[in-house]
This record gives sequence, C-alpha cells and structure tokens, in this order.
Amino acid sequence: MVREWQRTGAPPTYCPKFESYIMLFSELGLSKALLDTLDGLHLTTPTPIQVQAIPLVLEGRDVIGLAQTGTGKTAAFSLPILHRLAPGKKAAPKKVRALILSPTRELSAQIAKSVKDYGRKLHLTSTVVVGGVSIRPQIKALAGGIDILIATPGRLMDLIEQRAVSLNEIEVVVLDEADQMLDIGFMPAIKRILAMTPQNRQTLLFSATMPKEIRELSSRHLKNPTEVSVIPAKKTADRVDHSVMHMQTPAKMGALAGLIRARKGERVIVFTRTKRGADKAVKRLETDGINAAAIHGNKSQGQRERALAGFRAGTVPVLIATDIAARGIDVPGVTLVVNYELPNVPEVYVHRIGRTARAGAEGTAVTFCAPDERSLLRDIEKMLKTEIPVEKAPEGTYVDALADPDGDFAPLNKTQRPRQGARPQGAKPQGAKPQGQGRRPDQRQGQGGKPQGQGRAANGQQAGKPGANRHHPAAAANQNGDQPAAKSRRRRSDRRPRPEQAGDKAVARG
Repeated sequence: MVREWQRTGAPPTYCPKFESYIMLFSELGLSKALLDTLDGLHLTTPTPIQVQAIPLVLEGRDVIGLAQTGTGKTAAFSLPILHRLAPGKKAAPKKVRALILSPTRELSAQIAKSVKDYGRKLHLTSTVVVGGVSIRPQIKALAGGIDILIATPGRLMDLIEQRAVSLNEIEVVVLDEADQMLDIGFMPAIKRILAMTPQNRQTLLFSATMPKEIRELSSRHLKNPTEVSVIPAKKTADRVDHSVMHMQTPAKMGALAGLIRARKGERVIVFTRTKRGADKAVKRLETDGINAAAIHGNKSQGQRERALAGFRAGTVPVLIATDIAARGIDVPGVTLVVNYELPNVPEVYVHRIGRTARAGAEGTAVTFCAPDERSLLRDIEKMLKTEIPVEKAPEGTYVDALADPDGDFAPLNKTQRPRQGARPQGAKPQGAKPQGQGRRPDQRQGQGGKPQGQGRAANGQQAGKPGANRHHPAAAANQNGDQPAAKSRRRRSDRRPRPEQAGDKAVARG
C-alpha cells in the first residue's frame, strides 16, 4: 500500500472521524520485532507524520518533517532508525552509530525513554547525555561505544572536547525541534557537530515550525531532502480551544488561581517568560493553598525530574514552566495550558499550547494579556492568520481592560494619552534657552536658564545637590566647591595607611 501511494502520489484513505489515516504499522515495512513491541504497547495505527516519514527514512533518504507538537514525531524517526541499526554491527569504543540532538534535557529524556521502549526486543544500546549532571558517568557510558546517542548540543560538545566520543562513524543524524535549538542559540554548535560527521550520513530534521534559518541549514547540510508536512506551517493545534483574557498585570494571579480552582483535579501547565516569574508564581499559588512546582533552566536536573515526576503522578497538579522547557514536557492528560505572560516570539505560542491536546485528546489554552502585551498578541494573531477569541476575565480580577475602549491602558511607550495639562509632544517649556545658544557665566534663575537645583549652576553646584539654606548649613560654607573636594581628598588619604602603619598591622596579625 505504501509503494502504491508513493507511485501514484495519492495518500491512503483518510478518516475524518478519527482524523488519522487508516493504515497499520504492519504496512510500513518495519521489522517483526518492532511490530511485536508496538502491539505490546497497544500502538497499531500510525499518525499522519509517521505514515509519511517512516517509509522515506527506511529508504535512506534525508527528510524534513514539519508537524505540530504531540503528533508523534519521535516515533516517526526512532522506529526506522531502530529498524536500520538492528542488523548491523555493534558500535566500536567511543563511537556512535546514530545521533539524536534535542534542545532540552526533558525532551532528551523523553526521546531516550521512547527509544528504549520501542527497542526493548532489539540488541541495541542507547544512552542520553545532557547538562546539569556529572559528566563522568556519561564518559564511562560512551567508552564502550553506543548505537544510539541522545544528546543536547552543549553537553555533546563538552564530551567531544574531552575526546570521550567520536562522530566519524555516524550513520544517521536527527535534529529534533530544530527551531527551538535555533531560538536557544545552539546553531553554531550544531554546525560544528554536523561538520564532524561523515558526508554520506542520513540526516533527518523534525520541527513544528520552519523559520528561514532552518531552511538555510537544511539546504546546506541535507542532501535532496524530502519534506513531509501534515499541517499548514505556523498553524495552531486543531483540537485546542484557545482564548484570551484581557486584564491588568496585578489581576493575573487572581485569575490564575480562579482557573485552577475551577478545574480541580486536572493537570495544568502555566508558562511564564522568566525563571524568576516562574518561582514567584509558585510561591503565590502556594499561599492560596494550590500545590505547584517550577521547572526552568536554573533548577538542577534532580529538581526538574522530581517536579515532572510529581506532575505525572498527580501529586503536583500545577506545573510552572519557562519556554526553555516547553518542548520537553510530554505528560498525558494535560487539560489546560495558561499563558501567564505572552511569549516574545510568536512561534513559541504554538509550542506552548501544544502541551495539551496530545495524542488525539482535546485541551484548553487560556492567555492572559496585559495592556502592554497587546502588540505581542497582535503578532501571534498575525502568525495564526486568525483572531484569538476573547473570553471575559473571571469575576473579581480587578479592572477588566476591555472596559477601557479609549485605550487608557495602552503600552506606555506606544499610544498612551498625555496627562491632563501636560505639554504637547515636541513643545518646549517656557523660558527655555534658544537652541544653540550657550549659557552666560552670570546667568541667574529666571533669565532663560534652568531653575536652581537642576543641571550645573553657575556657582559650581551640581544637579540634585541642596542649595545654601538653614536646612543645609554645610552647603553655605562650601559654595565655591573647593572645600568638599579637599575633604574628599582627605578621606581618600585616610584610607591609605603609611608604610610603617601597614608594617605594624602586618606584625600584629602575625
């Protein structure tokens, strides 16, 4: 059936009810050992990205896979890699046969778990190397050679520099979530890593979005790649019911607590822009009696793993995360995603809300938009080519910004209306000196100069320094500015001990 589809160019029959292709894994050409494992995991029907990508990867072709998060990209490249490597020879010491690069520790751990689950009946070795943990066990694991290595680019470069691993015998390279690695700044490391691999390697690139830089990377490092896409580029997940609530920033915490209480017993992921904001949100929720945990780059690997374990087990119903960890959170049953703060990059919005509605489920995404974030919201809607539905903010969340049609809550640096009585933009205050005219030595207050106490006055007084009056008697004695400078010199000289004094102190300490 796959050959017929490739020959005619027509995809298999599509079932609108289940929104997946009516095809079984047994029709994709995978080995019997893999099929038995998939049956044991109750996986029989591949997702659209798997239907398109697996046959091409089995043929040894370079592939660019474009699909939303939660559509099964991990199995789309890991299953054919396991099929390819199973009959081959074991990796030599410090050598690697297949390399999978991912942007975060959480995503790397997720991929490693999938590889072990799918390859449990195959005699292949795999390991994961990431930062935040000791490098010595990773060096030891690589010493005997590894068939499949899952790594973050930074830690892999550390291992290469220590000559703990060699990439000159790699057969397959996978760049997973390539756009996220671009955002983090891993592109220079990725280019160096690819330069260390053989030219005849097979390269697979999977991502949810395809910015210009990733296109350039694929054209340079992939050989006649075949692009497979199951969705239009930059489109949000279809099963996510997303909306936006307009409110002022102080109202966000109350609205968040209200949403969580209304969904008691459900798993909720909250995204913030900063690590400090994530920690602050956890503390505020805990004061309201809501158990939450934060996960971000400043947390140790053990702290991140414990937070995710508690979230998966249900003991921690709320997970506060930054965008750096968004791609690695793959927890089933997440019903609500809250954008506590809008992302600076519009594409990140797609990855955030992709944490819900995974594997065919449905989910909800709510975005809190403060007045100074409206421009970010417009950028997201422009990317999605649609307006995000507006939902009324929960009761008791301070002032609703929608009640301000005149724009009083607009960003301060863009369209804020001037205060009553303020001078128009570009107008000069009365009494200002003409442009280009210098200040006369005998200029006094009221003669076109600045008021006393502003700028540098004619008597040597600096801005912000008090004038000579009864509240500051010292200023009256130092109007010429000479005495304060001398006093400052004396203070500096007092701090510099004489040689004999320094020696005496040294002897006393000895």
